[in-house]
Amino acid sequence: MRVEELHPPVATAKTNVFRHILVATDFSEASRRALCDALVVAVENHARLSVIHILQTDWKYAALENPPELDVARIDADRRIRALVDDFGSLPNVEAVVVKHGPVAEAVEAVIEERSIDLLVIGTRGRGGLQKLALGSVAEELLRVAACPVMTIGPRADIANIAHGPGFHRILFATDFGKASAKALPLALALARAQQSKLILLHMIPPMPATSASLSAYAPAGAAADEVAEWEETSHKMAIRQLRACLPAETGLDQEPEYIVGTDFLPEGVLTAATKFKVDLIVMGASRTVSARIAAHVPWAAVHEVVRNAPCPVLTIAG
Repeated sequence: MRVEELHPPVATAKTNVFRHILVATDFSEASRRALCDALVVAVENHARLSVIHILQTDWKYAALENPPELDVARIDADRRIRALVDDFGSLPNVEAVVVKHGPVAEAVEAVIEERSIDLLVIGTRGRGGLQKLALGSVAEELLRVAACPVMTIGPRADIANIAHGPGFHRILFATDFGKASAKALPLALALARAQQSKLILLHMIPPMPATSASLSAYAPAGAAADEVAEWEETSHKMAIRQLRACLPAETGLDQEPEYIVGTDFLPEGVLTAATKFKVDLIVMGASRTVSARIAAHVPWAAVHEVVRNAPCPVLTIAG
């Protein structure tokens, strides 16, 4: 299937959001899906596209600067990248980047800086070992440390494309009002403007713990329930005001934005909203941590859970 068949160009003039897109591949099916989505975004934005593959050095040659086996592997990887791209049709501004060896995340970060990449696209098929780029640990490390936005194509991300067709018709921006969310909002707004999309702003309020100190241990059940209801109503009104304050008075959007506040834990709430509102893209911030390698092994991290189960691509910005 060719890119023009996946996403025919729209006649109306649009502002390009991305100029140079990098897609990382290990030649797995997950990486192939990431490349397919990256090609569509590149065509939509008239952007350059680079494809990177990191060669793994045999431990026997680890001490050598340029192990002889890597020359053969590099040529083979370059051939496979070009064959992969050719499967989607003849496209301009596509180049292969083959890094000889080194830790995957560090190698990708270096290319992002050297080539002024403004979008990294990666595929993931869930948690696993560290050897493959498409596996959870490396992908999650990349989305937490990359200097540019990262679009992650999870194992269920093609559901929206199959159901609604290609393109970002409905964008869900999930915010906790933190620094990372503040960095992600301008990109969500720019994409909604460029794609003439419906923008949905979402904030999830964590449920009040049953052991909360604000609930009297000696209060009747009815009184406790009333207090919870009052807390939820107050929190909901405050969050709606905060969501509305996120956007400028003149949004430049073709459609009125929608503001949603729910009471649930972040991953569950985002995933429920994504399904309910039939969104084609989720945008959210990914908080940086002291150690991205350690963070990549926290199995229930909010961003990881959303990426793993989202029915559409997830675009994150580390902050």
